[in-house]
Amino acid sequence: MTRLGYGEKMRRWRVAGYREFDRLINASQSTSTLSTAGSKAEGLTCFLESDHDFLFLLKNVICLEAGINLYSIPGGLQVYRMDTHVYPGHCILLLERQTSRCHKIIHNALCDNGNGDVLLSSSLLLDEFSSEIAYTDQLEVVQHKCVGPSLPVTHGGIWHADQVLALRCLCPSVLHRWAARPRHWPSPVIVKKVVILGAILTPVGFKGSEFKHMEWRINFNSGEAELVSNLNDIQAKVYVILKMIIKDIIKPTNKEITSYILKNIVLWQAERNPQTRFSAYSLLHWLHDGLRELRTAIAKKHMPYYMIPERNLMEACGINNKLHRKWVADITDMLEEGPGVILRLEKIRKAIVGSPEPILWYSKKRMELEMLSLEAFKRLAECRYENEMLNSDFVLNSIRIRRREVLIGATTNDPGGLFCK
Repeated sequence: MTRLGYGEKMRRWRVAGYREFDRLINASQSTSTLSTAGSKAEGLTCFLESDHDFLFLLKNVICLEAGINLYSIPGGLQVYRMDTHVYPGHCILLLERQTSRCHKIIHNALCDNGNGDVLLSSSLLLDEFSSEIAYTDQLEVVQHKCVGPSLPVTHGGIWHADQVLALRCLCPSVLHRWAARPRHWPSPVIVKKVVILGAILTPVGFKGSEFKHMEWRINFNSGEAELVSNLNDIQAKVYVILKMIIKDIIKPTNKEITSYILKNIVLWQAERNPQTRFSAYSLLHWLHDGLRELRTAIAKKHMPYYMIPERNLMEACGINNKLHRKWVADITDMLEEGPGVILRLEKIRKAIVGSPEPILWYSKKRMELEMLSLEAFKRLAECRYENEMLNSDFVLNSIRIRRREVLIGATTNDPGGLFCK
């Protein structure tokens, strides 16, 4: 796993790299704050291994749960009150205080509920955000159909990104309930940090609700990224292997089972068990424990959300009876197979059965290319801020030259054809 790029050192390096990228981008952002989210923020995927998830947090807007005094909020912020009398982990937003300076996309998403209240529609805001992205993006960017709260785009035919608009949210009661749970993990210092990082709202309602076009989902992206970064090496690798199993063996076609469900399984494992039990010798034990939890979640169609247990992540997930029986049977077969289940995963199988020298050679080349790609990513953000000419930038040109050298050397001196595969 370490040679494939999932070791502790590489994970920490990725997290630091994407945080620096966010800092450089936000130096020139005026209406929103960008943050890398998902597996990239957690350092658990290579540069082009999966989509890049980006959150755009609108400035000058804040959403409050019931009980927070409006007069404690600075006057320059537009304020919405959260009505949480909907499905757990979701809310409806009612305009509490308007400001003279209002985001255009926010203004266009306001509507009247017929009772004199002004509501902020999640579906209308998503439509406005989609139109704005389509208007401002360059020609080489292809925009795809919305998936949940995200707007997927493809840059240059190879680089995929999911863009999500979000609003800042103050819901201390939810975070304090989470923090007060008895636990083995994380430490009190990390618990306090997660509480401080707070919550956001994303424009997506509960799938089974007739009012989903008005509903918003409560998320804890920054806090969850902090939690994942504090998983130990074995817990992180269990999470990665579970994701590989979903992608290579289970193969859901309509996101009936997502990596987010697997993340929650691993977080529950970490909270409920002493950290001393997670060692290199117990990796397969925790992998099988995770598979058993997944099988139970599918069989019962129930997986409590780690931050808000009342929210069922499997509710309205779209698993029909045929898939239900098949996936339960498939996971049962994997559990009965024992340790050999990891040999079903092509990437890991090649690393295990391959000769040490070619695998080590491949690992070094792949990691260097990823480092060069992320350094170029950061430099592009820096040049954008400094308004420099990208084609003449010395650092970018040096990265391009070195990347070309690595690729040429890799294709001409590839032991066993590993790199080409």
